[in-house]
Amino acid sequence: MAKKLINVAVLLGDPRLPDPVKNNGKFNPEDIAVVDRLKETLKEMQGYNFTYLDDHEKMFNELERMQNSVEYAFNLCDEGLYNDPAREADVPIMLEELGIKHTGAGAECMRLCYNKNRVRSVAKRNGVPVALGRIIEKDIEPWVSGMVEFPSIVKPAKGDGSFGINQKSIARNLSELIEAKNVLRNELGYTGEILVEEFLDGDEITLGIIGNKDKFKTLPPIKEDYSSLPEGLPRICGFEAKWDPSSPYWSALKSIPADLERKTREQIERGSIKMFKALGCQDYARFDWRLNSRGEPKLLEGNPNCGWCHDGHLGKMCNLAGITYGTMLEMILKSAEERIGIY
Repeated sequence: MAKKLINVAVLLGDPRLPDPVKNNGKFNPEDIAVVDRLKETLKEMQGYNFTYLDDHEKMFNELERMQNSVEYAFNLCDEGLYNDPAREADVPIMLEELGIKHTGAGAECMRLCYNKNRVRSVAKRNGVPVALGRIIEKDIEPWVSGMVEFPSIVKPAKGDGSFGINQKSIARNLSELIEAKNVLRNELGYTGEILVEEFLDGDEITLGIIGNKDKFKTLPPIKEDYSSLPEGLPRICGFEAKWDPSSPYWSALKSIPADLERKTREQIERGSIKMFKALGCQDYARFDWRLNSRGEPKLLEGNPNCGWCHDGHLGKMCNLAGITYGTMLEMILKSAEERIGIY
């Protein structure tokens, strides 16, 4: 007797709607190609029947009709509901309301990780090192000039896809800090808390994890290579590097294997696993770190619903480990199935 297929609803961003973190604020041909690559890869996977949902206006009703016929949802909607990064947690909320199990983090974890300052607080409580930092709620408070390390990086405390992080985000003095704050407030329309952190000038590292509980697969870390960046530009992987093809960052930056000292790599691996558990991540996540001038790693942020595309950071790390794109996706699915009790 043939084994019963596992029915899975695959949730994706909506190509019909604007998308603020993509080039020109919308889905582009390269974004559609990434989705096509995903579908082609999943089509080759044995034992599954995948149904793709990307119309966010109809998603709840479609899931409601499917709630008794799907085993779980493969949540790849990293854009957030209606392609709104602030509504990323609404997707698991919707699934949980319908009683549909899903891959990846739950709503509480996503809300927590959307706020970089809250992640910093969790890290400090768990003994995971972070850069020195302060929160600006409204204006430049009087104490800032004496309690901020320069150079600093000025960024939204809440945000995704490196929104609000650009060349003007680096401040070497109070005047530049005020200018960076004004860019966020006046040019980008950001009204939330602003995080001011000491700017670390060492290697920028990211580490991926797939698994749950004590069955974790830590992937080979990668770093951002700034060697081709024109002189004078700050060494940051911000919005321009990810979404603006006209920027010098777009063509100059590359992700390469991180050649770390054993002690440093172990610190990053232990810290990432500790944060995976403390933040309530599930199945997979990615953690961004940066080294200070003494080579000490400091956690920048956690990404519980990180990019799943074949050429994204998670995919690149898997490639270094000899894991194909299809195997990466299957590992995520199998981790979720074991967690929710589907065998």
